[in-house]
Amino acid sequence: MTRSILIVEDTDHTRDILEMALLQLPNIVVHSVATAEEALRCLAENNISAMVTDLNLPRMDGFQLIETVRAASNMPIMVISGNNDPHTLERLVSLGASAYFPKPYSPSQVRQRLEELIDVP
Repeated sequence: MTRSILIVEDTDHTRDILEMALLQLPNIVVHSVATAEEALRCLAENNISAMVTDLNLPRMDGFQLIETVRAASNMPIMVISGNNDPHTLERLVSLGASAYFPKPYSPSQVRQRLEELIDVP
């Protein structure tokens, strides 16, 4: 069974690294976008199994994106961010984020956690 993962990251280099790491999972299709608005369109048009997002996005931030997605879905949402606010983790937990990786992070750890969250065979 093929699963679709959505990466929401406005930095090309970071988005590319995540995409390469996640494509190592079997039966995975990766959709990559740079803004929350593009993410919402992608979610509406595709059957997405999980989302990996940054918090610092243009116009609509990752917190707002998570809140919007959570209103319609309980899919796993992983957050990768350089946000250094000490209340970030607490806020993410209250919004229903499934995992949080502060930058710098290990792409292989992100891949492993995602695999656990979506039960990749």
